[in-house]
Amino acid sequence: MIHDPQRSDAATPGQVQPGAERVAKALARAGVASRRDVERLIEAGRVALNGKVLTTPAVKVEPGDILTVDGAVVNDAEPARLFRFHKPVGLVTTHKDPQGRPTVFDALPKVLPRLISVGRLDLNSEGLLLLTNDGGLARALETPNATLVRRYRVRARGRTTQERLDRLMDGVIVEDVRYGPIEATLDKAKEGPQGANLWLTVALSEGKNREVRRVLESLGLTVNRLIRLAYGPLALGALLPGEIEEVGPRVLREQFADHIAPANLPRGERPLFGKAATISGQSATGRRREVGAGGASPARTAPAKPKKIYKSGWAKAKPPKPGGLRTPKPVSRRKPPPARG
Repeated sequence: MIHDPQRSDAATPGQVQPGAERVAKALARAGVASRRDVERLIEAGRVALNGKVLTTPAVKVEPGDILTVDGAVVNDAEPARLFRFHKPVGLVTTHKDPQGRPTVFDALPKVLPRLISVGRLDLNSEGLLLLTNDGGLARALETPNATLVRRYRVRARGRTTQERLDRLMDGVIVEDVRYGPIEATLDKAKEGPQGANLWLTVALSEGKNREVRRVLESLGLTVNRLIRLAYGPLALGALLPGEIEEVGPRVLREQFADHIAPANLPRGERPLFGKAATISGQSATGRRREVGAGGASPARTAPAKPKKIYKSGWAKAKPPKPGGLRTPKPVSRRKPPPARG
């Protein structure tokens, strides 16, 4: 409820009663909209608490309160869910792009709840992007305090040595921005007519905006491909570009329980959503994949092979017995006829 100083059980200013949370956070956890969008809904007079239209987001919601948006009751927040998404090049990691470019969230299956990203991958980057319906989990996984290592596979143009890359472990300052330790390994270098092409493996735990590109540019390298391979204990694995797969409830409880409110911990063993191609039903190979209910690909039935037609008088070979060897024909034991005079 709204804080009432006349109530004897009301919390003092700056103190939150047990179970109470701000209305913007409550609606965001319920999947209505982001906190900023909720504030806009409140400004437009579209949000009500216990029948009273709200005029400010500085309101606490307690268990048992009834929240409505446009007159519709908002259900309680569902348990935390986490997804692995293989982001392809060409998608923006935002819900709304002012330039009208395609976004990650436009490409997702419509059956999924409202999701937010854990960090970002820029337009020209690809690979593992984590998505969740829990804002608290997203913020916890983004912070450097979580010490979750992000691993990248990087292709760059230019020349460097492993000795120069090793210096990044001490941190570096680029354009007055301090970047923490970065582990970079020179995997492959190839000289060509246009210069040298390098493949690097890069690991860091800070994840500032465009950190990998800016740090490598300070060494004279131009990144022309950036693939995130892993985020903490979660890896890209065999996901194809445009595919999304839910992380199982057991993994969430084992790996991220410290970052999820106890009331939001998921139960059960199996995820609600399987793996599915998302972008126009196309997989990375260009072949269309049908998506069934719940996003899982239905079982495929191989087309029946046409029965071979034999010409009249032909003998059809017997199928081999287990083991791949045919039983040899018995050798005739009849005695040869006696020779004539």
